[in-house]
Amino acid sequence: MIDAIKIKGLVKRFGDITAVDDLNLNIMKGEIFGLLGPNGAGKTTIINILSGLLEPTSGSAEVAGYDIKTQSMDVKGLIGVCPQHSAYYKYLTGRENIELFGDLHGMPKKLLRERTEYLLENIALMEMADRKTGNYSGGMIRRVNLAMALIHDPEIAFLDEPTVAMDPQSRRATWDFIRDFRKREKTVILTTHYIEEAENLADRVGIIDHGKLIALDTPCSLMDKHGHENLEDVFITLTGRKIREDV
Repeated sequence: MIDAIKIKGLVKRFGDITAVDDLNLNIMKGEIFGLLGPNGAGKTTIINILSGLLEPTSGSAEVAGYDIKTQSMDVKGLIGVCPQHSAYYKYLTGRENIELFGDLHGMPKKLLRERTEYLLENIALMEMADRKTGNYSGGMIRRVNLAMALIHDPEIAFLDEPTVAMDPQSRRATWDFIRDFRKREKTVILTTHYIEEAENLADRVGIIDHGKLIALDTPCSLMDKHGHENLEDVFITLTGRKIREDV
């Protein structure tokens, strides 16, 4: 298998706080990788480093073969990021927000229109596409953010809590959309507080606590190893608390 992401000895400190502590991890091309951990465990910091928003204190990482320190512009052209906190222009429609990000990526107009229609259809937003996003629900905004992240059809997608605030039906539709994205040999790094989401979607799961990688395997193997019937009980066994306890 080809590695989409290689991380070696990655460390990130904020003053006296170590947010990422000597992380070593390879994520394979074409897999959905679930990154789980309590709030403050370091998940978003890892994504921000890999996507070029933060510089590591030490260590190295490659994304699609490019060094995050010396080839950050090459990295940014190949990734899409759906951030933890929704980012959008509330005076624009859903369609306009999505097309704006396509323009920023320099997409040809015809391709941009085709991709926008495809995404609106597949994230079930076509009916609301031409209404201002200031009138959208929280779950609809998350779907717009997902489309904005994927408009340019990136090779690697970082999805940080992509289904938060979605109703169960929308969440399941988003799961199907993520699976379809992976079927085209795309790579997904998924963080979520819905552990059943990682259990259903992820090919492998890494559990982070206090900046350290404390477990790494397929969901089924982790459940078998620790004698539990679901991934949430594995998480509680390894970290000593529920994933949303400190939210």
